[in-house]
This record gives sequence, structure tokens and C-alpha cells, in this order.
Amino acid sequence: MTRIFILNPNSSASVTDAMAHSVDLVKDGLWAEPVFGTLEGGPAGIESQADIDTVIPPLLDRIAAEEADAYVIGCFSDPGLAVAKANSAAPVVGIAEAAYGEAVQLGVPFGVVSIVQASIGRHAKAIDALGYTPFLAGDRSLDIGVTEMDQADRAIARITEIGTELRDIDGARSLILGCASMGVYRAEIERRLGLPVIDPVQAGALRAQMLLTLNYPKTPH
Repeated sequence: MTRIFILNPNSSASVTDAMAHSVDLVKDGLWAEPVFGTLEGGPAGIESQADIDTVIPPLLDRIAAEEADAYVIGCFSDPGLAVAKANSAAPVVGIAEAAYGEAVQLGVPFGVVSIVQASIGRHAKAIDALGYTPFLAGDRSLDIGVTEMDQADRAIARITEIGTELRDIDGARSLILGCASMGVYRAEIERRLGLPVIDPVQAGALRAQMLLTLNYPKTPH
């Protein structure tokens, strides 16, 4: 069977479980089999540039070692994405690039719900590199750790608070959940805020499948 390998590049099994739950919610749209992995030995959460730099070498090794038809890097910082794309004969998708693409397709200003303040500058650079800055309404941080995202009541309340600011102050008309572990709350946040909410893990899995369906030839880098 056709396989999409979705790698959580941190060591938190709870984050991997949350990613699997998110993808299961859109399983009716998937004909490829999603397979999940956790990068043992990685940081518990990827929140800083140092964390990103640390995980890139083992992440690239894990992708090279895993047999799959497509790969998804399950971290909103898209660590090692450009190198992974260059090294792999199969499609490689970053969940952030996939989420930004989905947001632009909606044709309305989008807001990003980030984990920590330090992420916002990195997001801005990535969004600008993709040419999507005109669509960005704002980016605001929850200021809670990745490993705290499984505290559902606290996480939902804080995402709702930040999402409300993005909607009412910044003018966002769609939201991107800026962490792989947030997607389990997508439906509840949509219900509370009345806006389209993009789960980057779902976006990444479906983008990978689209690339498999289109079956583009590999082009040299």
C-alpha cells in the first residue's frame, strides 16, 4: 500500500498521538496509508532555533532510513525541509508550508496562533519567502510550551483568547494552528470563533497525497 510517513521531530509521544488523531479525522479523504514516527532523542518540544538546529541531522537520517512514498515533517518550523526535498526522490512536505498554502487558497487574511513569541519572527520569514505576506493579518503567541498542549481545557481557552484577538484586532478571517499538537482542538476552535481553522498536520498529509496523485517527475535541484 502507498505510505505517507509523518515524522514528529521531537521526542514527545503525546505530540505524535495528537498528530495521528488529527489525521484520523480526515481519513475519508486519504487513500494512502499514514504512518507516524517519533524522533527519539530529540527535544521534548521544538521551540527555539537551537532546537531546530539540533533536530535537523537526525531528522534527515530518519527520513532517509524510512521507506515511504511521501514524507511529512510534522513540526511547524519545517526543520530541514529544503535539504530533505533535495535529498529525497519522493515528495517531502512541511506542515507549515502546507498550512500557509491552504490559508491562501481560502482568499482571506489569515492569522497564525504560535506557541511562543520567539516563533513569530521565523514564521514571518517563511511566509515572506513563500510570497504570502500580503495575506498575513497577524501572528500571536500562546506563550505555553509544546508539552503543555495536551492540557485540553487550558489549551482551548488560550487558543480561543489568542484567536479572538487575531480575528477582532488584526482582522484575520481564517486561522492557522501553529503547532503540530494543536489540531485535535480544531473543531472546537472553529465552533467558538466562527472562522475556518487550518490544522497543519491535516494540511500536510493531504498535500503529500495530492503530490502522489499528480505523480510529478523528480526535478533536479
